[in-house]
Amino acid sequence: MLTDYRSSYREPDDFDDFWSRTIELTRDHDIAVSTTPIETDLSTIEVHDLTFAGFGGHPIRSWLRLPRHRTGQLPAVVEFHGYAGGRGAPIDDLLWSSAGYAHLVMDVRGCVTRGIEHRDGYFYRRVYADAVRAVDAVRALDFVAADRVAVIGNSQGAGIALAVAGLVPEVCAAHFQAPFLSDIRQATRLVCTAPYSEITGYLAVHRDMAEQVFGTLAYFDGIAFARRADAPAWFSTGLLDDVVPSVAVFGAFHEYRGPKQIQVWQHNGHEAGGADDLATALAAFRTFLHRNEAQQCSSPTIPPR
Repeated sequence: MLTDYRSSYREPDDFDDFWSRTIELTRDHDIAVSTTPIETDLSTIEVHDLTFAGFGGHPIRSWLRLPRHRTGQLPAVVEFHGYAGGRGAPIDDLLWSSAGYAHLVMDVRGCVTRGIEHRDGYFYRRVYADAVRAVDAVRALDFVAADRVAVIGNSQGAGIALAVAGLVPEVCAAHFQAPFLSDIRQATRLVCTAPYSEITGYLAVHRDMAEQVFGTLAYFDGIAFARRADAPAWFSTGLLDDVVPSVAVFGAFHEYRGPKQIQVWQHNGHEAGGADDLATALAAFRTFLHRNEAQQCSSPTIPPR
């Protein structure tokens, strides 16, 4: 039973030291936020090309979408996209800005096996650090309420959002659809589709590297970040998902420290409920992000669906 499953994942003893050092090194660089307005034919949404300094001080691109007619400081949603994708076109994905949020979508490019033999050079070390800085960047904007910022994503994006929720205590709420990179070793045993197949394909050639590879991946597993995350969170999974198995999602969900709910979509795959699941997050975020500044962001309980 998924409700009974508990992962055998064990985090490295120096997990917190590794990530504290990584984030400290990243934040040694000035955030260097810059925005350039993008001309579109949208009448209710503004789009800006926003750049900030990520890991190593390298420039990271993102779209920032804003409701054109706004007053006061806005709550914000920081979104991370799926594997092998990109931030898309300026007029893509208008849901969150249409609902009254500042919406930032960070660009991510690369592959799951790049640098996989050592934690310091692994691809997702840079990505997770970039994602932390994405939240720093949006919180630095004077028209954003810094205490009302949420993180979201699907698949790889959900895995990145989960890492950020564990690394940035100020995150106010979170939504994780089919989070990739949770309970990684178990997931690679259960599915033979990309992106996990890239790991197993690598190990099929480098047969003596399994313990070293999974030793690296242990520093990037969503379960460890879930143990450190306090923001109210909504998880979802499709029972027919052949990309991110439901058991791995439950592995992270059961370890999540903050208030949480999970929606299981019995007849869905990797979309994990798609728009219907997003509608749940939209309604839930209104409770946690659309509130006056005197109220506390987090809550000991999550309202029922």
